[in-house]
Amino acid sequence: MHRLSGEHSLSTLCRVLRVNRSSYYKHYCSGKSARAKENEEIRRCILLIYSSHSKRPGAYKIQHLLEREYGIRISAGRVYRLMKGMNLPRMSTAIRPKSRKRNDDEGECENHLNREFRQDKPNAVWCSDFTYIRTDEGWAYICVIIDLFSRKVISWTLSARHSVDFVKDAFQKAFSERGKPEGLLFHSDRGSEYTCKEFRDLLDQCSVLQSFSAKSYPYDNSVCESFFKYLKMEETDRKHYRTREELRLDLFSYIDGYYNSKRIHSSIGYKTPNEIEKEFFTNNC
Repeated sequence: MHRLSGEHSLSTLCRVLRVNRSSYYKHYCSGKSARAKENEEIRRCILLIYSSHSKRPGAYKIQHLLEREYGIRISAGRVYRLMKGMNLPRMSTAIRPKSRKRNDDEGECENHLNREFRQDKPNAVWCSDFTYIRTDEGWAYICVIIDLFSRKVISWTLSARHSVDFVKDAFQKAFSERGKPEGLLFHSDRGSEYTCKEFRDLLDQCSVLQSFSAKSYPYDNSVCESFFKYLKMEETDRKHYRTREELRLDLFSYIDGYYNSKRIHSSIGYKTPNEIEKEFFTNNC
């Protein structure tokens, strides 16, 4: 209709097309509505967040980050609709098969944690597990230890082979850096690296009570399982690693530079692990 306005009078066009003249002027002559301007600003903030978090967060986390970083309070549904209309690039992911051989347990393996994943202080319960990631040099195995209070990865090690040594290294590093805490519960699955006498003896020497998941039941150690899920989805499955050292540097960047210090977690009130621990020690000094 707007293109024909130079050939016919506006009154004729409105009459033939059965359009109110006021509707025409509102559509072509008025500026953007307040809602449209607000959406433009929100989209700009969403893009900044999405970019700074390397295309990782979804609508729910962006909802909290908008309020936290820009003071914008809107529903997750509105965030989702705006993101959908922005056609944001998605991270690439790959699914890998899992397999792990387990040896017979050495000694009793009791579950003392019983899925009590919420703890009210740091260094009360640690959980641990390991997974593998492919490089051109071969498989690389990463072992992590997570404090259930803050969900912080307090220690991690990388090795060319999975053995009790790299699990011991991860524990000894965490135990030393966290001030050799007393009354600690250490939870893991029943992998041979955790059930072997050598590792059990190490925990006994440190007066640490050991807890185990039920056989073939990952839900008992879901915090570690969740960490590895997001590590692969948000970082390692998006990249190709030529060497294990290249992978090590990337893990350091993700764990220390993003996961602990920048990535908000719904399980701890949409805060970062470092923030939770800082708040605790500030309030309890």
